[in-house]
Amino acid sequence: VRLAESGGGSVQAGGSLRLTCAASGSALDGNCISWFRQAPGTQREGVAGTHIGLDNTAYHDSVKGRFTISRDIDENVIYLQMNDLKPGDSGMYYCAASGPVSSCYSWWRHSKYFDHWGRGTQVTVSW
Repeated sequence: VRLAESGGGSVQAGGSLRLTCAASGSALDGNCISWFRQAPGTQREGVAGTHIGLDNTAYHDSVKGRFTISRDIDENVIYLQMNDLKPGDSGMYYCAASGPVSSCYSWWRHSKYFDHWGRGTQVTVSW
């Protein structure tokens, strides 16, 4: 499966962005899909994840209540709605997909479990 992110940009604190992850090559079915972000000099961290099939979601504590991961299975697209953005949210955002799995609740935020990655989209939040 190939992934392509879009929707990044520069916004002021308090603003919103919606990131899109378009999957191609195969239909998403039973995959774990997560959004990761990476700021310069830091490790890549998972901010939101979902399992295609179980319809559950999980979030990093720092984004709970502000970010929402959702999906349009018919279009093979995963979204990340980001509201009330803060400068600490700045970074390159990547979407990642695992192979088909029964669950990813315990590892959705760990990059080593994901086989497919997009090239990322930059998000910059300023005061």
